[in-house]
Amino acid sequence: MASSVKNLNEHSEHGLLSIENKKIAVLVSEYHNDITEALFEGVKETLLEYKLPESALIKKYLPGAYELTLGAQYMAADESVDAVICLGCVIMGETKHFDFICEAVAKGLTDVSLKYSKPVIFGVLTPNNVEQAKDRAGGKHGNKGVEAAIAAIKMIHFMD
Repeated sequence: MASSVKNLNEHSEHGLLSIENKKIAVLVSEYHNDITEALFEGVKETLLEYKLPESALIKKYLPGAYELTLGAQYMAADESVDAVICLGCVIMGETKHFDFICEAVAKGLTDVSLKYSKPVIFGVLTPNNVEQAKDRAGGKHGNKGVEAAIAAIKMIHFMD
């Protein structure tokens, strides 16, 4: 979790190996596009750093965070895909909509991961406001996209 004492880009190198023979799908929510595109840039940069060929990076857009679960299930069913990274941003509002969406997405992505025994990474920001989202999408707390990519790499090697 990002905070003023922990930057998301600081991570342990333990368990990080080349992913040059892997294929990773990245699902990007179109809602809060400026935030999710910044997250994607963090994912892409990190995956390429660990030798994922750009041709093995599948990027798909979905309307919002809620749709990430079905998109993740579709991509996880593809046996050639080694991991699915889901990027979204749900900002707290005045209604319970935030709670329902966040809970459904978290549970849905967990269920997909368990169903396919494949890493499905939760790269969904759940901030209180836009400023907090920007802080975690390349701002003062780093880029949660980097953290999502690192989690995918570590889980791929764990599964191997």
